[in-house]
Amino acid sequence: MKKIIKWVGPLFTILGVIFLTSFTNLRKPKSETPNVILILMDDLGYGDLECYGGFPYHTPNLNKLAAGGMRFTNFYVAQATCSASRSAFLTGCYPNRIGISGALSPNSETALNPEEETIAKLLRDKGYKTGMFGKWHLGQKAPYLPVHYGFDEFTGLPYSHDYWPVNYDGKPLDASTDRGKWPVLRLLEGDNPVKEIRTLDDAAELTTFYTNKAVDFIKRNKKNPFFLYLAHPMPHVPLAVSVKFKGKSNAGLFGDVMEEIDWSVGEIMKTLEANGLTKNTMVIFTSDNGPWLTYGNHAGNTGGFREGKGTAWEGGVRVPFIVHWPNQIASGTICNNMAASMDILPTLMRVCGATLPRKKIDGVDVFSLFKQVSNANPRDEFAYYYDRCSLKGIRKGQWVLTFPCVSQTYKKATAIGNDGWPGKYASDSVKLALYDLRTDPGETMDVKEKYPEIVKQLSEIAEKYRKEIGDDLTKQKGLEVRPAAKVNLNR
Repeated sequence: MKKIIKWVGPLFTILGVIFLTSFTNLRKPKSETPNVILILMDDLGYGDLECYGGFPYHTPNLNKLAAGGMRFTNFYVAQATCSASRSAFLTGCYPNRIGISGALSPNSETALNPEEETIAKLLRDKGYKTGMFGKWHLGQKAPYLPVHYGFDEFTGLPYSHDYWPVNYDGKPLDASTDRGKWPVLRLLEGDNPVKEIRTLDDAAELTTFYTNKAVDFIKRNKKNPFFLYLAHPMPHVPLAVSVKFKGKSNAGLFGDVMEEIDWSVGEIMKTLEANGLTKNTMVIFTSDNGPWLTYGNHAGNTGGFREGKGTAWEGGVRVPFIVHWPNQIASGTICNNMAASMDILPTLMRVCGATLPRKKIDGVDVFSLFKQVSNANPRDEFAYYYDRCSLKGIRKGQWVLTFPCVSQTYKKATAIGNDGWPGKYASDSVKLALYDLRTDPGETMDVKEKYPEIVKQLSEIAEKYRKEIGDDLTKQKGLEVRPAAKVNLNR
């Protein structure tokens, strides 16, 4: 009997250790210093990837990325426009909480406040090497460029590549036209201009150029934990593609651009594999907003959702989101839960063992969704803001309630252009309406009369956002907002 007790005691101890270890592994990743790569596309729509229904071009590398990781079907960006959306990814905040709205032009007197703590800053504080290559669009001059927000290095454009004195057909413009008044577009390294982007041929080099910079960054930092932010300028207009992909997709210029983007992702993944980094690197692929439909055949695909970029409808703010991390995220999985761009920061801080920002953010940790934890639902509501600070809708669960406002629309034939030329913008009056996204993802059938209790519930949620971060439609100023930086254009 004593012999039995002697080995039973240690056995229970061993079993207890095994149980506790397994329980702990469910709660946190095995490595506290995984590498992170965030690939952010520009104006790529929900339906633009082959694994989300895109055609007739092919995206095999992105298909493989999704097959080896998790694909989200309900991922939202904070606003359907460049600067506002990007600020949310990097800070974990709704843009209007931190004073950012719209797309900041070269003449904008607004920039992201350097007091806001970005993913790059927080991870650099943790010991990460941080690099950014591509489009910034949160401040056009020093000290409002990436190296002042936590990035060790930056090569890219300060804003969108359509802010240049070039016409839609690629011909240069003089200052007699509005577009001709834009300054010459300059590629930057750190704070310093190193090259002028003057033609579509120059723009055609950007996707490959940024890819090569990203590959070099990975190789140079393979012995350090790193955060790489690759912000491609495509498929935002003007579309441009390198010679090696021009005419190769048999799906027009947009198809060529998409296949070069897919090649870029393939190069990143090959570099990780060649350097033994695949298993310890989380790769995220997503977009800043939906497609700019006014450009017709040079625009992307919303996947059937209503409207596109520049609106608060699903086609503007619901985008593809793929996350790939071998041994941590199960291959070939699909997540139908809601998540948003603000959630990237707190999730990465948890995964990388870094601290959260000192100031309030709007993101929630969605790592439980990555791990497919039963009944996990960290984000169950989302506020649809657009313009400066107009609350245009609220989503909770399967329901979306829209509020009376004026919205841009692409429904009129004249709103759609062709071959790089835009159509004429049109507007539409939006009424109070309730949509059930489970049965009506195109937001076509108003069911508010059938579900008054849902209307009441979502209206109460809206009031919470109005009080906290404001609403121009109801003339409410938010009580918990912070100012953006003010840029001195004369200095």
